[in-house]
Amino acid sequence: MESLYPKRNILCIDLKSFFASCECIERGIDPFKCPLVVANPNQGNGAITLAVTPYLKKQGVKSRGRLFEIPPNIKYTIAKPRMNLYIEKSKQVIGIYLDFVAEEDLYIYSIDECFLDITNYLKLYRKSDMDIALEILDTIYKKLGLTATCGIGPNMLLAKVAMDIEAKHNSNNIAKWTYEDIETKLWAITPLSKMWGIGPRMEKNLNKLGIFSIGDLAKTNRLGLKDKFGVMGTELWNHANGIDLSIIKDYKKMAKSESYSHSQVLFKDYNENNIKIIISEMVDVLTSRLRKNNKQTRCIGLGISYSKDISGGFYHTVKIDNPTDSSYEILRYCLIIFDKFYENLPIRKVTVSCGTLEKKESVQLNLFDSSKELEEEKNINIAIDQIKTKYGKNSLLKATNLLEDSTAIERNKKTGGHYS
Repeated sequence: MESLYPKRNILCIDLKSFFASCECIERGIDPFKCPLVVANPNQGNGAITLAVTPYLKKQGVKSRGRLFEIPPNIKYTIAKPRMNLYIEKSKQVIGIYLDFVAEEDLYIYSIDECFLDITNYLKLYRKSDMDIALEILDTIYKKLGLTATCGIGPNMLLAKVAMDIEAKHNSNNIAKWTYEDIETKLWAITPLSKMWGIGPRMEKNLNKLGIFSIGDLAKTNRLGLKDKFGVMGTELWNHANGIDLSIIKDYKKMAKSESYSHSQVLFKDYNENNIKIIISEMVDVLTSRLRKNNKQTRCIGLGISYSKDISGGFYHTVKIDNPTDSSYEILRYCLIIFDKFYENLPIRKVTVSCGTLEKKESVQLNLFDSSKELEEEKNINIAIDQIKTKYGKNSLLKATNLLEDSTAIERNKKTGGHYS
């Protein structure tokens, strides 16, 4: 395996119980000895626990639950979220990372998690990747009082999974995985949702195929997974086999190609039960724009922002082999991204994007496409676009547009009711 894929020295570092630890440090108390929960006390027992201290985690209390789910015999302190504090602390931690690596070798994955490529620094510091990791974690603790965990791997995937699965169980909070650990450590992961990039919904879909461990996934036919899940199926197979050819610099490149995007701030909190109506409506808007301008996309993105009381969210893209302007295809990939990264939190903003646009000159089919079905969808879309252009966007509606959670009708009224 090592001879087939590049071997780098990647660190994935996560700040342990970050929000709760920040609150404890501000109060001058030890997060490993204090029962503190970060939640909005104004929301009562139904408030979401954004973070809990390691002390509470040892007692079985989980983050991202509800206050009423905490056993009544456990006494705890509630701290109201202070995002400005957490952002400032995160900046200070990033400053420490930049004392060790250049900005081009640092990728900020979230407010409390980063990837560092230290491949070119081993000779400079005359230290091993384990030595550098230990020094970084020690510096964070001495300067800021924050405890971090670290995964080390030959690629970003194995570094991340090593951190998620093993690092927290080691006395030094560090775990190093190599390609040789794939069969013994990576393949042993079960249930599937413990693996980075596999959410509960994808886990259910894979379970239906008889796949219950990462080893099962690795041994599944790759083409069959691609047929079932598209390019995400190929990614699942690659990751199950420890394959990740991406590098940090890839994530830092700004997209230079033309793109279309559509964002919507919601008037109430949405969740997994009703947000897909909104995503579908937004995809319809974008695909209509693509068709009007004779464009197709090779890169589909979905962004979710959570309620202001919680903050945070995600934005991820997926590159597809064949360009498309199909509402069905683009929606399918948006929902795969959603199922993969959604954290069961209240949603207040959605963004859908189509990038790497190409002029629609011809249709490239793959082995699983039906030219008849593509032609039928094309003709239906043309007819819908013509009707809406002539009579207004609300002249032709889907049944879901009439549901209470839909925003399409009101949004169409505000935008003039006609396509520009």
